[in-house]
This record gives sequence, C-alpha cells and structure tokens, in this order.
Amino acid sequence: MRLMLLTNGIIYAEDGTKHALRMKNGKIVSFETGEHGEDAIVLPDGYQVLPGFLDLHIHGAGGADTMDATPDALATIARRLAERGTTGFLATTITQSKEQIEAALANVASYQQQSEGGAAVLGIHLEGPFISPKRAGAQPTEHIQPGSVQLFQRWQQLANGAIRLVTLAPEEDEDYQLTTHLQETGVVASIGHSDATFDEVNEAVEKGISHATHLFNQMRGLHHREPGVAGAVFLNEAIRTELITDGMHVSPPMVQLSFRHIGAERLILITDAMRAQCMPEGKYELGGQEVFVEGNAARLADGTLAGSILTLSQALHNVMEYTGCTMWDVIQMASTNPAKELGIENEKGSIAIGKDADLVVLDEQNEVYMTIIAGEIAYQREEA
Repeated sequence: MRLMLLTNGIIYAEDGTKHALRMKNGKIVSFETGEHGEDAIVLPDGYQVLPGFLDLHIHGAGGADTMDATPDALATIARRLAERGTTGFLATTITQSKEQIEAALANVASYQQQSEGGAAVLGIHLEGPFISPKRAGAQPTEHIQPGSVQLFQRWQQLANGAIRLVTLAPEEDEDYQLTTHLQETGVVASIGHSDATFDEVNEAVEKGISHATHLFNQMRGLHHREPGVAGAVFLNEAIRTELITDGMHVSPPMVQLSFRHIGAERLILITDAMRAQCMPEGKYELGGQEVFVEGNAARLADGTLAGSILTLSQALHNVMEYTGCTMWDVIQMASTNPAKELGIENEKGSIAIGKDADLVVLDEQNEVYMTIIAGEIAYQREEA
C-alpha cells in the first residue's frame, strides 16, 4: 500500500506537463500535490520526469548477454539498464546453434516468472537465424537457416510465449509462411538482415511485416534505381523502424534525414547493445565471436560493427543533437512507440493515470538522476 509523491519536477504526462505525481501499488494514481508525507520526493528545480525508456533490441550490458542463458546474466542486464533510465526491454538473441538459442529462450521464460528489481524483461526479440547470409553482419553465417514455422512454434512453446518480435529476411521465408504465422499469432514480424528488393518488402508488408530492424544496417540500401529495404521503410507507412543513434551505425546527417522524412511517429530508438555496454574498453564476445571495444565502437576483428555500447539515455542526447527534436519527440521514439509496437500502450510508454509507474527522472543536463520501476526506486544517482 506504499504511496509515493513526486513533486516540483516537469512531468511529461500524456496530456501535457504536470508538476506533481502520485503513485500507489505500482501505478500512477493522480497528479494532485496534496500534503507532503515522509514518502514525498521533492525534485530540484528544472528536473524532468519522463516515461521509462523501452529497448526492443538489446543483447547485453554490464558484461552479461542474453545468450549466456543464466538468470544472473539477465539480472545483470536488468540492473544496468535501470541505471540508464530503461525500465523494460526485450532480451535479444543472436543467430547461433539451435541448442544455444533454446537454452536462452528457456532461461528468459523462467526468469520472467521470478525476476525482481531492475528493468522488466518484456519478452524476447529473436534476431535470426531466419535471415539472409548476404546481410549477416555480426550474425554467424554457419547457423543461418530459412524461415521455419515448425521450428518457430517449437521455440515459442519453449519460451512460454515470450517471443514478442522476430527479425527475419522475408525473401528467405518461402511463400512468407513464417511472416504470415507471426502476424496471425500476434508476434511482431520485423524485416532485418535482409537483401529484399523494394517490391519484395512491400509484398512482405501485405503478409505481415510491420517493423524494421536497425534501419540502414545490414539491409539492402537506398539506390536511385532500386530503393531497397531502406527505401521501402521510408515510403511504407505500415512500418515502424528501429534506429541506432550512436553516430556510427548511422551517420548524424542520415539520422536527421530519417527523422525529417519518417518522423517521430514511426521511429523507435534502440541500442542493439552487446555485453560491453557500461563496461571498459577491451575484448568481449558476441555470438561466439571476439569483439573489440575501442572508443564508442564494438567491432569484429575484420572491422564489422558488432552491436553497440550505446545506452538509451545517450541516444536521447544524440538524437536531440543530430535532429533538433523536442523532448516530446524523444518520449515518442524511446517510450511510446515501443509500447505500441508490443501492444502494451495501455500500461506503459507514457505517463497517465492508471498506467504503470515506470519513470525516469532527468536532471537539467538530461542525465539520469533516478529510475522508478513499478512505483519503486530502482536507481538513484549518488551525489558527490
């Protein structure tokens, strides 16, 4: 029955800014100030309260990876994400052997039943193995295979229904059987690691594709005679698309172009982070491959980008710098759109009465000061 009051901040509520917010039993119950009790948190002037960030594409953080297939790994990721303002995420797999993928899926299903603290595991993003070997990137090619409804059904059962989003190459999916099955069973079908043509993408959208995985990266690019996957994403308004705004996966001018022409309504900020997020430079592992982290980049030995070390809190800074977008735009791209994509917008993704009390408090420099998950303080920065 704990009641908590946040006051004196700039609260970005669904219907405009407020200056006080009450929480009870993990929910937002009012925007009334009332009496300040012992549980009141009076924020410094200029601090901002946003809906918690939701990351639909993240492999790992803090030295841990989804493919480690242990509860401790997921707990580490959840804890480190909370420190950066992320309140929920899809644990993301990578193309690997069936046995390794199945171990990771079963681990997430088990963890969801018992997890406490940190960012919530909202489900699984199955990235591969149903992708194009021509656009593998850091996905190990030896484990890539064509789309399979039978195999997916086995994996979804093993995951206890936790697979919420699947990245696949529709041109590798015979007669769009898997794409159609995903759409019919309420799983987001995402085009990614794909060499599809513009026409193939639009046909796949008719069969169920509604999402695109990391725009521009490992997809057929924009060409003046063949718009490719990227061109189809720009023009087909049925597709919401992920965007990595670390300044390397997509150059700042291309982020600006995407924002201007796709807009905050269809863009979703993601990190695609691997285990080196929030860790020092050095040698790490992704999908059984050595990854070398130097500066702000994570690369395979041949120079291929291997995920990122970006956080959504840094993505906020970058996208505002690259595009001049507003905080309302950031909220839509980092919180509201991901919630809509998962069909959980009635509970998460914005600040409104009755919704989950998942919040991030930013200071005047837009740095994370506090993260609240289900009405409990999951992280608070220690002041020097």
